[in-house]
Amino acid sequence: MTKITRTSALTARHLDLGGNLQEYIRMGVPLTYNTDPKKEHDAIREAAGMYDFTAFLKFRVSGPEAADALNHAVTFDVTAIKPGHSKYGPFLRETGVICDDGIVFNLGDNQWLACHGDGCARNMVELSAEGRDCLVEYDYWTHLISLQGPKALDLLNKHASDDISALDYFTHLNETELFGCKVMISRTGFSGERGYEIMVGPDKAVIIWDSILKHGKDMGILPCAVESVFPLRMEAGLLWRRFDLMENTPWEVNMGWVVDSNKADFRGKEALMAAKGKERFKLVGLEVDIQEALQGGEKVFADGKEVGKVNDKPVWTHRMKKSLALGQVKPELKAVGTKLEIQREEGMCTATVVKFPVYDVKTR
Repeated sequence: MTKITRTSALTARHLDLGGNLQEYIRMGVPLTYNTDPKKEHDAIREAAGMYDFTAFLKFRVSGPEAADALNHAVTFDVTAIKPGHSKYGPFLRETGVICDDGIVFNLGDNQWLACHGDGCARNMVELSAEGRDCLVEYDYWTHLISLQGPKALDLLNKHASDDISALDYFTHLNETELFGCKVMISRTGFSGERGYEIMVGPDKAVIIWDSILKHGKDMGILPCAVESVFPLRMEAGLLWRRFDLMENTPWEVNMGWVVDSNKADFRGKEALMAAKGKERFKLVGLEVDIQEALQGGEKVFADGKEVGKVNDKPVWTHRMKKSLALGQVKPELKAVGTKLEIQREEGMCTATVVKFPVYDVKTR
């Protein structure tokens, strides 16, 4: 079992909320609070919800050739990211498969920040930095508080020193003040709603957390634990490294949109280009004809033949009253509307390939 070796400055707040702390990326994170995860889900869709995502790893790259090092480690063109902007995408192995994903932020003046999961992103950038005039440093200090939902902007704008409404998707303010604390605010998130991620030092994280809850109480804003993330991200068709991406090519998981095949050489490019059109499977969205969530890992069949599997962390979404999952199927079965069968312990059930996201973001 992986030991907890990292601590969030917000741990006491999580325990006060009845947090069931579980290890994630060597940090104790609240899987649930005393509140019903469905109410947290509702808050994010109707008002706003706040997460402590400090567990996600961060590192900084600085120096004259920092952009070159990052550019070699990702599939997209880092040199095209303007200061104050960011971009999401995968980090590859030499074999052309994904080992991590994350967001790269251009802080200006040859300063960059990368936020990622529990994969090899930093190691890949460190390798790419060898022989280049730049420095890669692990950021163990920065805390990440995520406020997601339609009322997030209203709350933040009332208490920020800058106009948060001016931020477009994947842009950020390097330094602004929120509730009197110096923070970085980015218009990013993992919910399918308009949301913001606040990066702040551990000495001010509690102030930001408490202030959002104090001023957001009458707006219906709630603190949220990890369990409520799963249906949110499934409704929005957002991929999770551990469950959907690892050791797969971008072509297989529908991430060709973030591969810049015209840019200079990057790690795994030759293998990745050779793999195009030779996908072992395609990632698809599934709507399952049951009134609960699948377990994950079930075998998928078509015409009596095994053709794939269900990815981990499928969900039942109470708001849409649907059993949803992501799965891997043979490429010829990827078309929306394809009928499949899934083998459960209780017996076979049917499923249909559907277009993700299933949550209509136009209604936000």
